[in-house]
Amino acid sequence: MNAYQTQSQFYKILMHPTRLAILDVLRDGEQCVCHMEAVLGLRQAHISQHLMVLREAGLVTDRRDGWNIFYRVCKPEIYTVMDAMDAFSGAVSRSIRVALKKKACPCPKCNPEAAPIRCSPADQGLEMIKVSDR
Repeated sequence: MNAYQTQSQFYKILMHPTRLAILDVLRDGEQCVCHMEAVLGLRQAHISQHLMVLREAGLVTDRRDGWNIFYRVCKPEIYTVMDAMDAFSGAVSRSIRVALKKKACPCPKCNPEAAPIRCSPADQGLEMIKVSDR
């Protein structure tokens, strides 16, 4: 039964649509939180809560680069599970990847020539601020 409990924990992690969407955004490689915010249209605090769950489960890892924190999937086998569920359910959940190509994103990866941005600690990360505007 112990093996089933371990599997059950991973299924619970995948039960939230936001976590599935985050994992889908990370299919294209390492992304910063502000990029996920632009693509998913969700608040930074909401995304961060779900990233914490994914990190604690050992599915994603992060690295800091200046003001930005970048996340990447460290267990890509999870995509086999997600793809199998897509095939099983007949759902097309890859609409996030299409949105990724269409939305303007202020992150340093999408706009390397733009002024660096950071989340203001005073605003609890809810408002993006250009460093050059300080």
